[in-house]
Amino acid sequence: MTKIITARELRAFWAEGREIALLDVREEGSFAQAHPLFALSVPVSEIETALPGLVPRLAAPIAVYDAGEGYAERAAARIAALGYRDVAILAGGLQAYARVGEVYRDVNVPSKAFGELVEAIRHTPSLPAREVKRILDAQEDVVVVDARRFEEFTTMSIPGGRSLPGGELVYRIREIAPSPETLVVVNCAGRTRSIIGTQSLVNAGVANRVVALRNGTIGWTLEGLALATRRTERVAAPSAEARAWARDRAGRWAAHVGVPVIGAEELARFRAEAETRTLYTLDVRDPSEHALGHPAGFVSAPGGQLVQATDEWLGVRGARVVLYDDDGVRARMTASWLYQMGWDVFVLAEGAALPDAFPQPEPVRSRPAAGPAIAPEELERLAGAALVDLARSPAYRRGHVPGAWFASGPNLARDLAALPGDGPIVLTSPDGRIAAANLAEAQAATARSVFLLAGGTQAWAGSGRSLESEARWLSEPIDVYKRPYEGTDNATANMQAYIDWELQLVAQLANDGIARFHVARGPDGIEEPEQSRHFPG
Repeated sequence: MTKIITARELRAFWAEGREIALLDVREEGSFAQAHPLFALSVPVSEIETALPGLVPRLAAPIAVYDAGEGYAERAAARIAALGYRDVAILAGGLQAYARVGEVYRDVNVPSKAFGELVEAIRHTPSLPAREVKRILDAQEDVVVVDARRFEEFTTMSIPGGRSLPGGELVYRIREIAPSPETLVVVNCAGRTRSIIGTQSLVNAGVANRVVALRNGTIGWTLEGLALATRRTERVAAPSAEARAWARDRAGRWAAHVGVPVIGAEELARFRAEAETRTLYTLDVRDPSEHALGHPAGFVSAPGGQLVQATDEWLGVRGARVVLYDDDGVRARMTASWLYQMGWDVFVLAEGAALPDAFPQPEPVRSRPAAGPAIAPEELERLAGAALVDLARSPAYRRGHVPGAWFASGPNLARDLAALPGDGPIVLTSPDGRIAAANLAEAQAATARSVFLLAGGTQAWAGSGRSLESEARWLSEPIDVYKRPYEGTDNATANMQAYIDWELQLVAQLANDGIARFHVARGPDGIEEPEQSRHFPG
């Protein structure tokens, strides 16, 4: 029998710093409307693919909830089938939680709320879009650096800006702004990465005046200013001199915050204890550097995005986290933020000699598909077949096997009853994994024969067959939250509402009372005027 946990018991885990993962097993669109602060969005249909990376320890406590849809019981059973041993259902679901704690909108909320708290405590300097535009038009000594992922930068950016993801800012800033007279403007799409990026440079003691573009590209757009698109300019890797400067400043700041640095022996101890204490080992360098080589067991998590979206890598609140780089800068700056967000975080000393083999936590149980898979050429010969695609709706819209219907993963069993025809059903998903994980549920929901498309939609396209974009909606596409700060087609009202929402997060955090955030002040504990916020020397 699955255990029950009350909302007050759950909140006690967070308040006391004990390990627990809270899973919202609805679709992301519903999750983004309301959820507890530290909830993870893991739809019930994606548990098998998403959970092992988020919760690597099978004995870690897990709580699941929904809002009355009946997903939680199904999710608990699927989680237990993977080998997780401590699974509980939140009594009363989201509605019961809302009676004792705050519920939040949007996604990546812990990071966004923390960013707003940083600005409130540190008075992070910023300028409005019109003022930044005036400065740029005057051709003053100014550089604009975009702290988002490169892919976001290429979609739309501030004219004249260059890509410099947040985790790389201190590492590379001297390459683009070697003169202390240069004004540095940091932007993102909304607010958080601009705030954290600007404050990172202030914390590191850059001599330059540094400001955030207030409200990012949203603020720029709301002022009627034009954005650039398809830009590819990046800030270069640092010279030896710039790297030495960055290492010194990052080391000073991390030591001031209290970030511990460990060696190979301490990491080996953490790994030996990984069955009793959840451990994440993350490489915070640029993903291209990780791809060229990294210590065994370290997963790519670029530092800026890790701070911006901790819930996409760190599923168990209260776990240990070890960060790696090879420069002494990026891991320390990233760790300084995670430490302030209440994570038990450590930096691996550069040059630590690590073994290729080490104790691994017990792996999750594999769940082989209990049914036949057919190849693309067999699908073409399967008379009367109906194809059902479990891709997320944006991927489905971009391209799917001709004739495929979009289906909600959590509602697959319900919606299969509306599928036209009486012939066999073939399930697919981008690589076939989510389709395979949901095969048994589909088979139990219909008397029709159910097959898998071997290798999923990727195998279909890889065999030279075409995709189509004409949509057929078996389920309502509420699986993905439309972020009002990504892309170029956002409604003005939605962008303004997003900014208004972010600005009230500090008050919501205070009312909730379970975040365990603590923003570190400058070395003397007193905030100086922005022009003099730098270390001597």
